[in-house]
Amino acid sequence: MQPIPETDLILNPDNSIYHLNLLPEDIAETIITVGDPDRVGEVSKYFDRIDLKKGKREFITHAGWIGNKRVTVISTGIGTDNIDIVLNELDALVNIDFETRLIKEKLTSLNIIRIGTSGSLHADIPMDSILVSDYALGFDALMNYYTHHPDPIEQELKTIVGTHFSAIKTVSPYLTAGSKALIAKIGYGLPHGITATAPGFYAPQGRQVRAKNAIPDFLNLLQTFEYQDQRITNLEMETAGIYALAKVLGHEALSVNAILASRAALKFSKNPQKTVDAAIQLVLERL
Repeated sequence: MQPIPETDLILNPDNSIYHLNLLPEDIAETIITVGDPDRVGEVSKYFDRIDLKKGKREFITHAGWIGNKRVTVISTGIGTDNIDIVLNELDALVNIDFETRLIKEKLTSLNIIRIGTSGSLHADIPMDSILVSDYALGFDALMNYYTHHPDPIEQELKTIVGTHFSAIKTVSPYLTAGSKALIAKIGYGLPHGITATAPGFYAPQGRQVRAKNAIPDFLNLLQTFEYQDQRITNLEMETAGIYALAKVLGHEALSVNAILASRAALKFSKNPQKTVDAAIQLVLERL
């Protein structure tokens, strides 16, 4: 086995990982990701004690304890391009020896739980509810750059999805299931569905402000997909990258979505912070 070269695994002068600015001992095996750097403190304020605060660029990290369980919360920023950085660097922190630059013989599987915001696609998923992603459907290009192997259930669903969206020639969606263990532990009693991940906020999510939308029926395509007991329930910008890279790297992942918008009713929450806080408390109570 050859050491990983400096250009592929970049470390800072203090031997911390390049973008996240973290050392291996800085993170727990339970990781909460949030998009907004300001939301990190909204999570860690519920810790019984905080033993680490670090930050670099948009990547803010707090680590601490809830009872006898150590938890890390880290901001990813927006989009699957940032997820590419965060997932790979979190994995490196636990599965690569920074001194030898070799992959460890014994690999660690992290529990990665996204607490994010999202918009519902159906009237029966109301604003200010909390939804769990059974699957994530990526309309971004991230997984074109990685070797990944859907299991038979994922492949069947991906094929049906591909047929439904075949009129859109510019995208080839990928699909990955969330962690069954984390869904059972944290997602019980909540609405579930397929979460669509877009590569942008405006036209890629069916919005039109001034620039003309090239796929004007995109929302309708999302809303009308149904296969067996599955439908596309909500739309956001990170979950598919988290699910797919977590699977490639051998980690467990779950996305918990605070529904702040109803795309069906064309309305946005009047009290979004209350909904986000409810999602945070729910996750922390069920950890």
